[in-house]
Amino acid sequence: MPETVAREIDQYQQQIELKKQGKVEDKLFQEARLRRGVYGQRYDNGQRHDGVAQRELAFTRKELRKGPETLWDAPGMQRIKLTFGGLTPEQMEAHADIAEEYSDAVCHITTRQDIQLHYVHIDDTPDLMRRLAAVGITTREACGNAVRNVTACPKSGCCGTEAFDVTPYALACARFLLGHRDTQDFGRKFKVAFSGCRDQGCAYTGFHDLGYIAAVRPGADGKLQRGFSVYVGGGLGPVPYQASLLSEFTPEAEMLPIAQAVSRVYARHGEKKNRGRARIKFLVANWGIEKFRAEVEAERQKMPHEEAWISWLDQVPAWHEQALKPTGALSQNTEGNAGFQAWRETNAQPQKQAGYVIATIKLPLGDITSWQLRQLADISRRINSGHARTTVEQNILLRWVAEADLPELYRELQRIGLAEAGANTIQDVVSCPGTDTCKLGIASSRGLAATLSERLKEKAHTMDPDVRDLRINVSGCFNSCSQHQIADIGFYGVSRKIDNALVPHFRVVLGAHRENNAREFGQTFGPVPSKRIPEFIDRLTGFYLAERKPDERFPDFIQRLGKKGIKPLLDEFGQVPPRAVDRTLYSDWRDPREFSLSDIGTGECAGAVVSTTEFDLQAAEQLHFEAQVHLDEGDYRKADDTAYAAMVLAAKGLVYHENQDVPDRPDAIVAEFRLRFHDTGRFNAKNSPTRFAEYLFRRHEDHARSYSVEAARRVLEETQLFVEAAYACYVRVTNQLPDGPADGQSQSAAPENV
Repeated sequence: MPETVAREIDQYQQQIELKKQGKVEDKLFQEARLRRGVYGQRYDNGQRHDGVAQRELAFTRKELRKGPETLWDAPGMQRIKLTFGGLTPEQMEAHADIAEEYSDAVCHITTRQDIQLHYVHIDDTPDLMRRLAAVGITTREACGNAVRNVTACPKSGCCGTEAFDVTPYALACARFLLGHRDTQDFGRKFKVAFSGCRDQGCAYTGFHDLGYIAAVRPGADGKLQRGFSVYVGGGLGPVPYQASLLSEFTPEAEMLPIAQAVSRVYARHGEKKNRGRARIKFLVANWGIEKFRAEVEAERQKMPHEEAWISWLDQVPAWHEQALKPTGALSQNTEGNAGFQAWRETNAQPQKQAGYVIATIKLPLGDITSWQLRQLADISRRINSGHARTTVEQNILLRWVAEADLPELYRELQRIGLAEAGANTIQDVVSCPGTDTCKLGIASSRGLAATLSERLKEKAHTMDPDVRDLRINVSGCFNSCSQHQIADIGFYGVSRKIDNALVPHFRVVLGAHRENNAREFGQTFGPVPSKRIPEFIDRLTGFYLAERKPDERFPDFIQRLGKKGIKPLLDEFGQVPPRAVDRTLYSDWRDPREFSLSDIGTGECAGAVVSTTEFDLQAAEQLHFEAQVHLDEGDYRKADDTAYAAMVLAAKGLVYHENQDVPDRPDAIVAEFRLRFHDTGRFNAKNSPTRFAEYLFRRHEDHARSYSVEAARRVLEETQLFVEAAYACYVRVTNQLPDGPADGQSQSAAPENV
């Protein structure tokens, strides 16, 4: 793996060890692990209720301690980023291996094209990350207050309605924003999506923080110029926000500068104290898009040029996927194979390249076992040259399948239990983890989704096509992890107190328009008891078929009837009898226990707000620790240089707190530090000398450095004092304390003040 990646993972492992020793503040460590995709999760003493036998068996094999949940005692969740959902056979095999060895042998596809592993111990996460990095995958910034996975339409490059293939653009954006200094100081998460066409509903740019829709226009030379319509300020959550148009056409060369400018405006002006109002959607809504656009344009003009803005453009023309086999018509008579015909009808879609199809592998609940994934890697190598992508519907697409190979692909998928028809239909229910593993889950979204999928599958052959093509999304709470607001029929978990007991319910959301990148969210209606949802869906779809106008689509039907027209159905299914009469409604799907909210915990979706300065100061401490290790190993030159780098990094943290436009070079950072903090006296506590700043200046100006063991030991001591003084200075300038400790007093003794 690249040396920089290896170093990042080593540093993360050191943070784990320091945390165990009580040397890292809780808030800092939480955000640090979240930015590596490591979550805490709900822990139910080994009880599983989602009906996945493989997962239950794997879970019981783990020798997990029962009792109070702590960071070290209980397993957690590891999120893994897959940019634009891309997944090679080698990466499939790596995921299969780590899921089997560190998790419960199940990979879960998320609604943002990621993979999640559950029941992972935090001590295993560094090795897990190294094995992923070896096949080009990172977990960095998979969570936390950062840029999350950059998603894209999984059909990009193969879709007949796209302006152009957005894949290389999504990849360039992900690489540019990952770890960029202007994306490290957000108040909350930031999500980016790319769509190749305006009219479809594959990438859903309409509810993203930043969305790019491919567009072309005639250039000055008469050739078509590529660019994007840029949208900003969308989001789901409890109250969804539609993204606003930032730019009708942004040339491709401006794609990355605009992303950076938006990030800078959000980092500088977005909410930091009130976590519930910290997403960029609130900033755009409060300012209005005109003011936000003006701020972004002003920011763009003053940003120092970065070569990375355009250096990648030369690689775009070379981006393409190569088919493994030539095209050809079906080579076998498949007329008598009803299973194949049903699968082909719903799971195979022609590409714009004649003779090839995109085959969708339907994954119930978004889950695939290690064995299945390993087998799929081999199948994909042989059938379609390994071109696979995950989808926001929690499935996997195999692209560039020659039409002649469809029967063979179907047989192979049958062999491994992945040939289920009904992809992207009403039986392909999308679900978040819900109460199975999420600390915020209220109702069993996976339990309900599994039940609905099974029941609707049984009715698929008799179902009206207009009902069959509806979509159902189920969230365990109002936080929209299953994107229930863009479903034809959406649900999110709530509870009601009846007969002095809690009863699991799902609130109904109906009538979204997914087309045009999710142009219109569904309407929220009343709650229905969890156990009565299947009956409610039967009644609702039957009502639609009976009462619709000619050619009236379901969303339009719901909009015409409105809440008043749907209310009688909700009333019909909303009644809950006393427990003495019927206890079945007082428990949730696939969980025999009486329903309770006692195990709901604190969510970790974003973590605490931690400034970039705090991260830089922590990283400076870590560099100082590494310098000590180098000295212990006898490499005094490396120890000396690493200690100096730690002082520069601590100074950078202070400088960037006030001016992020300073070039990231030691000479520029030291000069700005001298101007802002040393010459003004702000670096010094009361009644203390200025020598700690002089440690940095003296080492920085020593261009003819004479390295020795004694010199290294001395600069190590000076670095420790400088970093501690930088901590104290940061506390003072942010008014976290009336006055910092005198120079020489350790800040480590009271890290909660930072």
